[in-house]
Amino acid sequence: MEIRAYDESYVQSAQNVLGHAVDFAVMTLEISPEVFGNAFCVSNASKQFAIGNPRYVAGMNGCELARLVLEEAKVPFTDIADAMYLDKSPEYWAGWALAYYQWFSGRSFMDILKAVPLNRLIKMYSVYHEMDISHMVERMDGLLKDYFPFTRLRTRRENCGLSQSQLASDSGVALRQIQLFEQKQRDINKTAAATLLRLSRSLHCRIEDLMEFSTI
Repeated sequence: MEIRAYDESYVQSAQNVLGHAVDFAVMTLEISPEVFGNAFCVSNASKQFAIGNPRYVAGMNGCELARLVLEEAKVPFTDIADAMYLDKSPEYWAGWALAYYQWFSGRSFMDILKAVPLNRLIKMYSVYHEMDISHMVERMDGLLKDYFPFTRLRTRRENCGLSQSQLASDSGVALRQIQLFEQKQRDINKTAAATLLRLSRSLHCRIEDLMEFSTI
């Protein structure tokens, strides 16, 4: 069962917009990658971008997105006229790759950039920019798995303050099945949609928030 963050028809536009946003913020406005990455994570713009809101992934250019992010996060900057270049920088590639990975994985930008900060993503350019993006996806999956060692189901359950037994009672999903999911002995991505729906309702989240990584 594969669920992407939004319709594939927007992905190339989203990659281009976020690529130019990172490039403009870091290279033209001279905002550090750490500051811009953190600003992007906490901005409403990142949440709208993550669900494929057309205004954000296709209705504005990268410079406009960068300004919006900085304004929402209250990061001071000296504005400069739009600057988007044909030669793609490591910063552009980082935003381009980040947009793709978020779409593909369905993870929040907050989770992704916690595990792989923007400055680290920029440094991945030299290794991955000429490879098929599947190699970058595989590497990102590994880095996020290392940073978040527990399953997403367990993390969400514990954040909600529920024991496995309580979740089983609330959701109607068998306790043993929940245990197998959390022990990674059963693949939650391949379970019935009805089971995921019951769990997501009990945990007040989206079905996608419970699914694990799936490489290309």
